[in-house]
Parts: sequence; structure tokens; C-alpha cells
Amino acid sequence: MYENIVVAFDDSECSRAALLEVAHWIKRHGGKAILVCAVFFDEEEFAMAPGHREKRLELAKKMCYQTQEKFSSEFGFEGELEAMISEGEPHEVVVKIAEARNANLIAMGTHGRKGIKKLFMGSVTSRVVASSPCDVMIVKHPRKDYTGVYKSILLSFDGSEFSIKALGKACELSRIDSSAMTALHVIPHYEEMIEFFTTSGMKERQLLHAEKLMENAKELALKQGVEISTEITDGNETENIIRAANKLKSDLIIRGTHKWTGVNKAIIGSVIESLVINATCPILVVQ
Repeated sequence: MYENIVVAFDDSECSRAALLEVAHWIKRHGGKAILVCAVFFDEEEFAMAPGHREKRLELAKKMCYQTQEKFSSEFGFEGELEAMISEGEPHEVVVKIAEARNANLIAMGTHGRKGIKKLFMGSVTSRVVASSPCDVMIVKHPRKDYTGVYKSILLSFDGSEFSIKALGKACELSRIDSSAMTALHVIPHYEEMIEFFTTSGMKERQLLHAEKLMENAKELALKQGVEISTEITDGNETENIIRAANKLKSDLIIRGTHKWTGVNKAIIGSVIESLVINATCPILVVQ
């Protein structure tokens, strides 16, 4: 399924968690990965201190190649894990290499920071998701008990073409490891988003629509040889996804992305960003 993976690496605990996730996947399912370390330079800064540029490059090379050697030894890899150092903005480097290598997955760690820290640190993850040519796996914490198998998958489903594509990926993963899979649809409270009054009749129609969506999800999954459970809730989407993931002990959350911009991104894209901040398990964003 994921045979060609790019791992964004900066030697942080979360990027090591992403690499660990990928290493277990390759060990169990096969495939190859390239460890990518992006070194960004401010031209004005290094014009005043040119020696710092070479020092930072050497430090990055040492860090990256030592990690490659360590993980290759621990997992018994013989050529499955490559390492690469490249100059430039981290998100641009990662996406460019993923495109050049025809990667079908980018794996990256994130601190899941909020507020000002998120503005500076979380933007890399957001930018990669927005411009990635392939699916993106986002990991915050290393899972020592992980063996390369996703036992419980939670899919966020809204009936759009993007969530239907995500359903296909979820079913594929479920077939590989006989994973339990649940599709969750959250009916939004529009009155909380805008000045909009929802009548009881409208709520009934929303519920009926949601039930039809989930029946369709079941039928689509069955066509792929997978039986799924479905849940319908209402309210804040992120909160409901996190609540369901905790209840089901999900070890992977899957969601499609619309790749919208502007106001649409602010509303829809914020769900993924909120999941990154609050979820305790990895998130797979299907492009």
C-alpha cells in the first residue's frame, strides 16, 4: 500500500516517532523510506557568518546519517532506509522530494502546539498537508507497543468525494491487518458557527441525511470486502472525533482533505489542525 515513503526529520522526539512508525510499517509490510532533513538558511544571516552554514550542514548530515544507521541496524534494514540532506524551507523540501521520488506517503512528526508556538512550529505540518502530492501521516508521540499493525481505525466521513477516497484507503488498511473500522459522521451545529436557527424539522432531516450517508459508507466498504461499524453524533467535529477515538481505543484516525483555501480552509482545514493538537494517536490525511 505505502511502498515509497518520505519521512521529514529534524531529530525532535516527534520526528523520531514518525520514523519509528514508518520503520515498523516497513518491517511488517515492506517498502522503502527516505529520511529527509531540510536545512534552512537565511542569506543575510549567513552572509555575516558564512562558517555557520557549513557547520549547520555538517551537523545535519551527522544527525541524519547516524539516525539512518541506528534504525537500519535495529530493524535489520538493508537498503530500505535512505537519508538525504537538502537546503531550503522544510515544507518545500519535503514536498519537492516526495514529488521527485513518486512517494505515496509523507510521514512527519508534529509538536501539536497551540497559539504563538503553533504559528511558528505548526506551520510546517499545515503547509505540507496543503501542498502534498500524496497522503500525509502525522505523528506526535512514539508508541513503544506498536508493531506495524493498526488494530482499530476511525474514519471521519461526511459523504464527500474526499471522504469516500479516505474510506477506500481505510478499507485497504483494514484488509491488510484485519483491523476493526468505524466510520463516524458528525452533524454540525450550524447555530454555533453562524447566526442560524435550526428547527426540529431541520434536525430530523439532518439526521435522515446522515443515516443515508452512513448506509452508503457501509455499502462502499462491503464492495471492498470490509464490514464497518458506523456512528452518528452531533456538535463539534473535532471533539466528537477525539471522544470516539478514545472510546474505541483507535490507533489511527483517517480523514480526507478538501485542499480548500480562504474561508473554507479556515472552517474545514481547522478540523485537521485541531486533531493534530488533541489526538493521541497518528492521523492519516488522505489527499
